[in-house]
Amino acid sequence: MTSETRFTVELARLPELALEREFRARSSDARWLLCGSDVEALRLDELLALTDDECRGLWDELALGYTAPSGHPLLRAEIAGLYERLGAEQVLTCAGADEALFLTLNAILRPGDHAVIAWPGYESLFQVARAAGAEVTPLRLRHDTGWRLDLRDLRRALRPETRLIVVNYPHNPTGALPDRSTFEGMVALAAEVGAVLLSDEVYRLLEYDPADRLPAGVDAGRHVVSVGVMSKSFGLAGLRIGWIATRDEELLERVTALKDYTSGCNSAPSEILALAALRARDAVLGRSRALVAGNLAELDAFFEEWEGVFEWVRPRAGCVGFPRLVTGGPLEPFLAGLLDEEGVLLVPGSVYEHGGNHFRLGFGRADMPGALARLDRFARRSLRA
Repeated sequence: MTSETRFTVELARLPELALEREFRARSSDARWLLCGSDVEALRLDELLALTDDECRGLWDELALGYTAPSGHPLLRAEIAGLYERLGAEQVLTCAGADEALFLTLNAILRPGDHAVIAWPGYESLFQVARAAGAEVTPLRLRHDTGWRLDLRDLRRALRPETRLIVVNYPHNPTGALPDRSTFEGMVALAAEVGAVLLSDEVYRLLEYDPADRLPAGVDAGRHVVSVGVMSKSFGLAGLRIGWIATRDEELLERVTALKDYTSGCNSAPSEILALAALRARDAVLGRSRALVAGNLAELDAFFEEWEGVFEWVRPRAGCVGFPRLVTGGPLEPFLAGLLDEEGVLLVPGSVYEHGGNHFRLGFGRADMPGALARLDRFARRSLRA
């Protein structure tokens, strides 16, 4: 550990996360999760059927001991292959994206620093940044502009002490995706003020039109860090394998040192299975895209039928959206009734501290059409009564 590296987070200052509290309180009563943020999980036998001979040999002969702290060399090389300007030595594997984000924020931020974080967004980003002693300015994305990130808003939010800008594209929970010029503008503004741009890319490769795919953040500049994970687009949340990709050697050293305080190293079986999935990514991602495309067509029909009652900005990527209930009163009683009567769980926008009757809707699961049918049935009883 370098002399400048210190573990800044104060765990006593981390509040309970609203999203996790919501799931703990309500998911046990739900038969249908219409709010899941991931793609339907691959079964182990399905993944092993896609595995090449080298990975199958590694799996069959796997010793269940400690693994290399930075990740299996073959896995790091495979992850690096997702990018254009990255070597395996510039990748650190982590226990999911949660650890990757937690470590990166703590490696960058110090008391008195300033961070700008896109909102609505993953609550942990805001709370970890604040616990590290930074002041956080939410960068507001608005429904009425299609959840578009406005570079003018970003410029106004920046200060001389801004050390970090955090964006998440494709975006959770809205499914938004900026155009290429906006992406390049974010990269340029971060460089202009000397800030790190942290690009949370856990839904990357799940764009509906490949022409919309943005460059990976880490390929855009040395000051940009990319975070990825096997959980979302790849449908392998149970592996708990994520990663940090950066060309900033000093930052990578600080993050690596902090990992000694958290996971230390990853699960040996998970690393080999992640390697197998990445090598078979055309098939794995093809499955994910097919699931999402089929479910999105169902949602298109639903929102057309319920025009004027429910409203959403149709996502451009990923497997989550952020619709809103336009008529019918407050959202929370509606969602409570939906859970009680139909066993369908939706997550209110309040878990993101966002009002306006918005709720997170997930459409990456195979049973989504059944859950949507129950939402439709409940809405006919309660909203058209």
